[in-house]
Amino acid sequence: MATRQKLMRAVRVFEFGGPEVLKLQSDIAVPIPKDHQVLIKVHACGVNPVETYIRSGTYSKKPLLPYTPGSDVAGLIEAVGDNASAFKKGDRVFTSSTISGGYAEYALAADHTVYKLPEKLDFKQGAAIGIPYFTACRALIHSARVKAGESVLVHGASGGVGLAACQIARAYGLKVLGTAGTEEGQKIVLQNGAHEVFNHREVNYIDKIKKYVGEKGIDVIIEMLANVNLSKDLSLLSHGGRVIVVGNRGTIEINPRDTMAKESSIIGVTFFSSTKEEFQQYAAALQAGMEIGWLKPVIGSQYPLEKVAEAHKDIIHGSGATGKMILLL
Repeated sequence: MATRQKLMRAVRVFEFGGPEVLKLQSDIAVPIPKDHQVLIKVHACGVNPVETYIRSGTYSKKPLLPYTPGSDVAGLIEAVGDNASAFKKGDRVFTSSTISGGYAEYALAADHTVYKLPEKLDFKQGAAIGIPYFTACRALIHSARVKAGESVLVHGASGGVGLAACQIARAYGLKVLGTAGTEEGQKIVLQNGAHEVFNHREVNYIDKIKKYVGEKGIDVIIEMLANVNLSKDLSLLSHGGRVIVVGNRGTIEINPRDTMAKESSIIGVTFFSSTKEEFQQYAAALQAGMEIGWLKPVIGSQYPLEKVAEAHKDIIHGSGATGKMILLL
């Protein structure tokens, strides 16, 4: 007699559209790990803005429908496929990518995208590492090629990627400035590596930043909302300064002349362009951060799987992020 396949709850998307297309189903087959794959019993899954763009159908890469969103899970190894000997059942792990989707009770992942989660971090924190920390690493190390002693402004520093960028930049010996739109956000930015924080809801905050940094300007700006801030960023840069565009939600008019005298650069970054070797490099840096203690994800809003549509609304339309948004399973 055939053994009945185990079923799980998972969020499925059958058509691109608004948050209402996220459907929670309870009759999804639990995937079985193949060669170089592991199955994870998910305890928490991070929610990232990019998942809302993919769901809406506006992102450059579209998954085949139907699909389960989510890439950043943390939990316990449930089963191990052939040749995935680095892991055993019961290991505490987190991922930077999944094969079957993370908004689910179980997730399948390739073994090279799975990392051991130290005891000092809980599953919620584990689910907050993936896209935010690997993106911040790529932006600072690969795209901006930061050097110790340089200055960095994290423009929108209180969300998942912003706080990761502050922690990494501080650990790498940079002078770290951040912006946030709420008092709570500003406090958290200062607690997580920034030397100074500014309120980007104040009309004259750019003048305050200019006064603080003086004539030299800022070497690197990590930009979370380029369609609002890019023109201002160009006025803040030092000679040879670079703006790294991590987030953008529309168009903006800039004057290219602003890049000429300073020979400054605007560089786009996406997590998904990283090679396997680059992922290993970032993972080594982040593993060190966990061991030493500077990598400490800050958890923001938490939602049960049933409220996934609400989470997707709030991550885009909420009133200023503080910490990383998480789904709990």
